Amino acid sequence: MQSKLGLDFKKVEHAKSLAKDIANEVQAFVESKTTVAVERTLCRLMGIDGVDENQVPLPNVIVDELKQKGVLGEGALFYIANAMVNTGLSPQEIAEKVATGAIDLTQIEVAPQAEIDRVLQPVIDESIAKIRSRRQRRENYLNTIGEGPKPYLYVIVATGNIYEDTVQAEAAARQGADIIAVIRTTGQSLLDYVPYGVTTEGFGGTYATQANFKIMREAMDKVGEELGRYIRVCNYCSGLCMPEIAIMGAFEGLDVMLNDALYGILFRDINMQRTLIDQYMSRIINGFAGVIINTGEDNYLTTADAVEAAHTVLASDLINEQLALLAGLPEEQMGLGHAFEMDPMLENGFLYELAQAQMAREIFPNAPLKYMPPTKFMTGNIFRGHLQDCLFNMIGIWTNQGLQLLGMPTEAIHTPFMSDRFLSIENAKYIFNNMKSIGDEMEFKEGGIVRTRAQEVLDKAIELLEQLTSEGLFNALEKGIFGDVKRSRTGGKGLDGVVEQGAHYMNPFINLMKGKK
Repeated sequence: MQSKLGLDFKKVEHAKSLAKDIANEVQAFVESKTTVAVERTLCRLMGIDGVDENQVPLPNVIVDELKQKGVLGEGALFYIANAMVNTGLSPQEIAEKVATGAIDLTQIEVAPQAEIDRVLQPVIDESIAKIRSRRQRRENYLNTIGEGPKPYLYVIVATGNIYEDTVQAEAAARQGADIIAVIRTTGQSLLDYVPYGVTTEGFGGTYATQANFKIMREAMDKVGEELGRYIRVCNYCSGLCMPEIAIMGAFEGLDVMLNDALYGILFRDINMQRTLIDQYMSRIINGFAGVIINTGEDNYLTTADAVEAAHTVLASDLINEQLALLAGLPEEQMGLGHAFEMDPMLENGFLYELAQAQMAREIFPNAPLKYMPPTKFMTGNIFRGHLQDCLFNMIGIWTNQGLQLLGMPTEAIHTPFMSDRFLSIENAKYIFNNMKSIGDEMEFKEGGIVRTRAQEVLDKAIELLEQLTSEGLFNALEKGIFGDVKRSRTGGKGLDGVVEQGAHYMNPFINLMKGKK
């Protein structure tokens, strides 16, 4: 690939090699452990759903009991399958009996491994077939009615009521949106369970539940058929339930998931050990389901300066890429994050932003990059804000971004009205059409501002990655390398949900979903 920025691709290869070393160190830590969220995910993969009489999700009932008895490290699959052998009941029936106290999973005589494998296989096959069917359904839509061109126009709905969300999402799709993201209610990432059923009350967003996923998917399929354009649905498998929400999205046919390895650590104070284990399983699921993940590097620039900290965004993108590859997630499903977040009063700021967006495009040529709009310096002045979003859209089409999360003129005032989305979509469509081929036409002056900036950011990212390879990612997070946020290895939320895998531990879905025998 010829670099328009004059990047030295040997340096890029070196940077990716360093990031791979960092990711391999994390992976060595991850592979011998499991978490309550991973085990609840395996319960869901066994078909366990619903709640007990106290409205506690049945996957939580199973996993909490095993954890309380100190045996979670042996794995939920082992205990459920063992109970299946001895009782002849289905996983759902077993979960319901555990919830009433009729069965104690730890008191059942251990069956031969061959018997355990025998009863597990049909259940595993059924779950895998369900996810494959959902993925095929998406691909059939894309092959028949098609979709909008890239950059995809990506907008959010956040009413708190899933039914109102669908009304707003349908309006946005008719206005031209390609991706509808349902923002989660404030604080859901800190819940160590997934609420059950349809919800109509949320604050700053709507609860991520499997029932809500189903409603939005059905609504977007209907409007997509009407428009002759497939509409992608996005949600959030970050927080304390990363892999659980990933599997619920896979079952219901979601297309895009916020799924970052570091975001929850930095911005939600979730324990780093817990997050790094959970992200592995969640990305395996998303990879298998054909889901595009979005990473959250853009958030670094809301707490750190966008000029000074640009190299931390690139370094994190490189690490996220390598962690995703280890989970079997292809580059074509990596919506690596970056953002247009420099102070609009900065002289030549547009050129610096252009340099970084083009740099990301060249370093990750196969990734559908997720480009985030200005937020930090939006003031409530809707006229200037609309101009900032216009400049952001110009760079998006110029550098061939993949997912363009549209800025709203009312950012910093309120969650978007339908009219706000209309203006933002109109802005982007106008720019994307009027400047469609600008990236093919324009070159950057050797020794100029754009080339120099991109090369500086790459060099600083390499320096940071070299530091991280000597210190390790855990130490870097403790020192506040990313986003100027320091986190303790043993602090934050969720560490008590991490356990070492025991002698009976099994998770055959990892190899199945990664395409290994």
